[in-house]
Amino acid sequence: MRDLFPDTLVSKNPTHAVTFVDNHDSQPGQSLESFVADWFKPLAYSFILLRAEGFPCLFYGDYYGIQGENPIPGKAEDYLDALLYLRCNHAYGAQHDYFDHEMCVGWTREGDEQHPYGMAVLMSNGDDCEKVMHVGKQYAGITFADYLGNCEEKITIDEEGNATFLVNGGSVSAWVQDGVTPEEAFHENGE
Repeated sequence: MRDLFPDTLVSKNPTHAVTFVDNHDSQPGQSLESFVADWFKPLAYSFILLRAEGFPCLFYGDYYGIQGENPIPGKAEDYLDALLYLRCNHAYGAQHDYFDHEMCVGWTREGDEQHPYGMAVLMSNGDDCEKVMHVGKQYAGITFADYLGNCEEKITIDEEGNATFLVNGGSVSAWVQDGVTPEEAFHENGE
């Protein structure tokens, strides 16, 4: 996963990159069938929705489901609604990348004045792992929790703005300030 972005349009010219996971041509039964495996889709959508680069495109069939002879249920309630919430409320500000391992990568977003709630994202396509990442000194002493619910632990940010974040194998965790509900973030941002 650490080599996902080098030599791609996203890395070379991110303002012209439309990122997507699947589309109507790549879904099962179509001429360009190359559907992304269900276990990896939360990771793939995290890459396109929670990072600064590119303009993400959410596939209708992934959100609402695909009808037909072999229907595929939508993933809105499973994880897409949560990722969209995170994009709207936490995917802002400085981004710090941690692409130093072949199977476990992460990044943080510090937030900005209009969106003061940052986050740390960690994912693994292998075993459980952990990684020390920097979210910013403004979060010193604040407890973070995995908004996606894949890890039950709580993590406290140290005085330098760092913490050891966790992720289960074959999964993604998005760590945000514990106790901030979607409604609070929505109203505090004046939206």
